[in-house]
Amino acid sequence: MCRMTSTTSARTVTLIGKPGCHLCDDARAVVAKVAAETGAAVVEQDITQDEVLHRRYWEQIPVVLVDGEQHTFWRVDADRLRRALSA
Repeated sequence: MCRMTSTTSARTVTLIGKPGCHLCDDARAVVAKVAAETGAAVVEQDITQDEVLHRRYWEQIPVVLVDGEQHTFWRVDADRLRRALSA
């Protein structure tokens, strides 16, 4: 007999940025606050260390992904991120 149980998996927010980026610092603060409220995991990636990310997102940093899908770039709206993590 196979029994399935419902598990709550944490959502993952990925912040793609680079050192010395003031918009990245602003985004980091918003992401950290919303993640703490929602229980989401946060992963940061340095765009200068990954050629694929660099080619894809360089003109948009900071970039925020939710569960691997692009959510926003440049400015992070806390309410919008909170809604995305609650969906």
